Order: sequence, then structure tokens, then C-alpha cells
Amino acid sequence: PTPNDVVARMLELAGVTKQSVVMDLGSGDGRIVIAAARIYGCQALGCEIDQHLVDLSRAAIAREKLESLARIEHADIFTRDLSGADVVTVFLYPHLMERLIPQLGRLKPGSRVVSHQFDLPGIKPDQVIAMVSPETGDTHRILRWTTPLKKE
Repeated sequence: PTPNDVVARMLELAGVTKQSVVMDLGSGDGRIVIAAARIYGCQALGCEIDQHLVDLSRAAIAREKLESLARIEHADIFTRDLSGADVVTVFLYPHLMERLIPQLGRLKPGSRVVSHQFDLPGIKPDQVIAMVSPETGDTHRILRWTTPLKKE
């Protein structure tokens, strides 16, 4: 999973505000969704295919009492409509990122896509930062794109 300090930096780099709608694709244990709702007070949605992780995430949201802001859908990220999102976060391998490009290309202009570690193949990022996570001691890349996406 993405370390919590990297999650915080991803949301900051995405320019999340209280008015944002954040969607995390492949949301795992729900940490990005929970952080967006808790820190910014915005609507946050996770899409996860693994039912065990969906259940784990929903329990964590309930523990944090964030049900009014955060939710997790048991959904396939490749068929989910992303059009309601202002910010999309991902931590997926490049071949999966490439499969998402058509959906990400349909986001409304000015939407931000933020990735932990991996590129969108053939799409030029607006910003790439490297940070050392005190949590893990490792260097992590964070990439940000703004729609409409720009081909390299």
C-alpha cells in the first residue's frame, strides 16, 4: 500500500479542497479515501475489485465515522464511470495505467490524476516529484496530470 505520508503528499499535489470529489482506483485498504475525507472534508470514493478489501475499507470508514463523506464500491475500475471526479488517484502498474487512459481522457477539463510511482504510458505529466518517506525510508515518485491529457 501507499505509505500514509505519500498519500498526504499526493492529495496536496492534486490540490484537493473541501469541494473536491476524489476517486481512488484500486483503493485497497481505503487509506487514500479515508485521508481525503478526514483531512479535506471532501467527498471521496474508492473502487476496489477485491471484496475482502472492500469490507476492510468499509469497516475502517465506519471506525473513523466518515460514512457521510467516504464510501467504497465493489467495482471494476475499467468499467466505472469516472466523470464525477475532480481528482483521480492511482497506484497501478503501467500496463493497467495504459488501459485507463481512455477513461481518464473523458474526465472534465481541469481534473487532476495523481499516481504513486507509475507513469501513464505516452502521456506527459505536468509534474513529477520524488520524496523520501520517513514511514518507509524509501524514495517514492508522485506524478500529476491535468486534463485534457497531453500525449508525449
